[in-house]
Amino acid sequence: MTTKPKARKFRIRRNSSAQPTQRSQSTELPIGAEDGFGDMAFPGSAKAEAENAAREEGIAEVRREGLTGRQLRMARRLAQKHGLKPSSDFDAVRLLRAKGIDPFDRANMIELVAAKEPAEQPQRQTQSQSQAAKPSSKPSQGTQKTQLPQKIETEKVQLPGEHRPDQPFITSEMERIQRDIVRRRRRNLLFLFGRLTAFVFLPTFLAWMYFAFVATPSYATKSEFIVQQAESTAASGGLLGGTAMATSQDSIMVQDFLTSREALGLLDGDHGYRAHFSAGDIDGIQRLPMDASNEDVYKHYQDNVQVGYDPTEGVLRMEVSALSPDMSRVFSEALIGYAEDRVDQVTERKRADQMRGSLESFSEAEQKMVDAQQRVLNLQEQLGVLDPASETSSLMGQISNFEVQLAEKRLQLQQLLDNARPNQARVAGVEGDIRRLEQLIADLRLQMTTETNAQGSLASISAQLRMAEVDLETRTMIMQESLQQMETARIEAMRQVRFLSLGVAPIPPDVPTYPKVFENTLITLLIFSALYLLVSLTVAVLREQVSN
Repeated sequence: MTTKPKARKFRIRRNSSAQPTQRSQSTELPIGAEDGFGDMAFPGSAKAEAENAAREEGIAEVRREGLTGRQLRMARRLAQKHGLKPSSDFDAVRLLRAKGIDPFDRANMIELVAAKEPAEQPQRQTQSQSQAAKPSSKPSQGTQKTQLPQKIETEKVQLPGEHRPDQPFITSEMERIQRDIVRRRRRNLLFLFGRLTAFVFLPTFLAWMYFAFVATPSYATKSEFIVQQAESTAASGGLLGGTAMATSQDSIMVQDFLTSREALGLLDGDHGYRAHFSAGDIDGIQRLPMDASNEDVYKHYQDNVQVGYDPTEGVLRMEVSALSPDMSRVFSEALIGYAEDRVDQVTERKRADQMRGSLESFSEAEQKMVDAQQRVLNLQEQLGVLDPASETSSLMGQISNFEVQLAEKRLQLQQLLDNARPNQARVAGVEGDIRRLEQLIADLRLQMTTETNAQGSLASISAQLRMAEVDLETRTMIMQESLQQMETARIEAMRQVRFLSLGVAPIPPDVPTYPKVFENTLITLLIFSALYLLVSLTVAVLREQVSN
């Protein structure tokens, strides 16, 4: 919180009306009298404003010249030497040029460091003392001059250092400083070159010597293959079916398997990976010790077997390095065989489960159909009826035939009885035929509804056989569906088969692939340069923080 400053109050008394007149008379100056400013224009007048405008314009012109700091300092010192009092370095240049002096002339610069006249300083002191001791006489009322107090300042010589007139200009302090700067720069450059040599150039040279003359050459065999499936595009179903994305999981699985410890174990057991890289003629960096741990062998395996997967194309690219072209090809072919076996094993269980279920269902349906058929055959053999339906239809045909004959006999009997004196012998014969036909029809009907030969009636026999036949038809239909399902499962299992399709065969090179001397040396130089730059920046920042 701020408070407003309090001003002291003064009371002015006006005793008489003559005081203003007296004050006005005392302040008025006669024409041509001294006003206390000398040659200077009165502040606020038109002349003073014109002089200020001219000075500002001159200073602006000097600013536009783009003078250096050293030139401005020399100009100010030269202006002080000539007794000028500039308000700034640019004003010093303006005043010197107005006086006709070139501030950047070689002769003026030499004169600036020349010795001062021995009598100059005492004379100035005498003048300043006389001016300070001069009494101020108070003029009378009529001829009184108003003289304002003026500040007298002693002139100060502002030089960068003590001037020695006995030394020439060539061996001055400025030249000594320049020589010191040049010496420091040379020393810093020498130190920088020494540090770069020790921490960048020397390690790079040693790396080049190793890659060019010491490193054991190795041969890299490259191959490309993809994981495919037997499923066609039309039957695959789905948006990504038939594309590389459909087998991306299998491809990633193959990539992980080829770079795993399991693949290393198989390769070492079949083709001696550890023994191949433990020979005595290999350089110490690439050679595997005979007592190397499994982790060391696995790290070495990861450096020599590179497997990449392109998800857009679904292609697996493998590069296998060995100390000889033949072993490089052998290692590459062995790894491809291991990968193909693993892909086959992944889908084998699924395919086996599908086929096992369909086969069990088909076997069960087939056995039930055989049992139903055997039951129908047993019923036919036991009952002595081949076909109940045909037996029934045969009996019904006989009954129908006998009924037709019976109707004819009854018509014939009616005709005989319509005569007035019918022939009794013929009537008796026709009546006998009618009785026999009726008895035969009754026996046939009784045979269809009653048991015969202790095996049951024809109706019961027909019902049993019909039920057995229906069961047989049902089991046959189930067996057919099971057979169809088994065929579908077999087709699906064939579609799910994964296999490796080799695009680029592993062909060994005839010249060493590694080491690449120029590329490896350049990478080494970049690495050491980056490390040196990082350490240098860190040390510089820490030094600046500590110094502050």
